[in-house]
Amino acid sequence: MSAQPVDIQIFGRSMRVNCPSEQKEALLESAKELEQRLQNLKDRSGVTNMEQLIFIVALNVCHELAQEKTKTRDYAYNMEEKIKMLQHTIEQALHDQVKITERQVLPLE
Repeated sequence: MSAQPVDIQIFGRSMRVNCPSEQKEALLESAKELEQRLQNLKDRSGVTNMEQLIFIVALNVCHELAQEKTKTRDYAYNMEEKIKMLQHTIEQALHDQVKITERQVLPLE
């Protein structure tokens, strides 16, 4: 993974960022997303101070990330519980099958 310099522009400000070549498109899309969020916040709030806009957008992104992490953790926990229940069901079915098989194998006296 060799990094290459990529020029991005957000709100008329240019920045050069080193980025692995296979992630260049994702970086450019992220820059577009950031600029769109900044513009939307500026339009909605009337805030013109770039530093304030950046901090608010950064806080919003961090909040969204925290929510997604919580959703992912909850989903993983629910899947683990379902897998445990499925394993228990399979083990019980196998145990019951063994009992049925043992009864059928017993010699008649």
